[in-house]
Amino acid sequence: MNSLEQLKKLTTVVADTGDFQSMEKYKPVDATTNPSLIFQAAQNPKYKHLIDDAVDYAKASGFAGDRRMRSCIEKLFVNFGLEILKIVPGRVSTEVDARLSFRIYDTISYAKSLIRLYEKEGVSRERILIKVAATWEGIKAAEILEKDGIHTNLTLLFSKTQAIACAEAGVQLISPFVGRILDWHKQTKGVDHIPAPEDPGVLSVTEIYNYYKKFGYQTEIMGASFRNKEEIIELAGCDLLTISPSLLEELENSDIEILPKLTPENAQKSKLTKINLDEMNFRWMMNEDPMATVKLSEGIRNFSKDLRKLELLIEKMF
Repeated sequence: MNSLEQLKKLTTVVADTGDFQSMEKYKPVDATTNPSLIFQAAQNPKYKHLIDDAVDYAKASGFAGDRRMRSCIEKLFVNFGLEILKIVPGRVSTEVDARLSFRIYDTISYAKSLIRLYEKEGVSRERILIKVAATWEGIKAAEILEKDGIHTNLTLLFSKTQAIACAEAGVQLISPFVGRILDWHKQTKGVDHIPAPEDPGVLSVTEIYNYYKKFGYQTEIMGASFRNKEEIIELAGCDLLTISPSLLEELENSDIEILPKLTPENAQKSKLTKINLDEMNFRWMMNEDPMATVKLSEGIRNFSKDLRKLELLIEKMF
């Protein structure tokens, strides 16, 4: 077996892309998208029909201005999700507008709009994960959504603090961003390379995995945002890993032996202690973690920026 086939024996492999052809090639179980991936895909002529359909839907809605644009973006994201669900047997993650990352009830409203669009097309909400930024407000919104039977994927997650708050809120899944943690540490230390076993992103996900398994949390952990295949190999055994097409190809073309690095047995042996989090503790612990604070705010800004680019692209079509 090649390395990708070996990995699939230990971990659920998820495609991190808006490109359907990549999904058909690598046969992941689930798929994730975000505003940046959708913006990239939307510039490809082969997906123009999905944009045209969303524009027509928004025009027919009777809305104007910002509300019409929101209606169009929601429908476009769902259109991509619907195409993805024709390929993957599992779930697709669809993201809430990042500009709502500090608004609990607006996030809930947006999430429910996405679910209504999916259900109108005959897709069960069990196959959808609503992606929400792991701010305190995003986590609280996710807690309410989960109680309504809408499952969530908490994204832009960079710390154990965020992970614990998500688990306490009962969210379905978290996406710790391995590569972006590495980026910050390389820049801060002024180095070009950190070996995968010492990679701060890998160590962060390992600690979160051990914490969840040791204390019996059911929230799934999906490592995300990888910079190289070595990071992925070090996290073999994680619940899920969402991987870009380029790294899926590298794994498929590799014959490196993949061994389970994360296991429930090792988690039980860890010396982690349980942490009780309320809002004040959460905010203080985030304040004391400059990497998580910087990367969370940066991620929200970048997703928002690409969403605005997508809106400008669509505006010309109205």
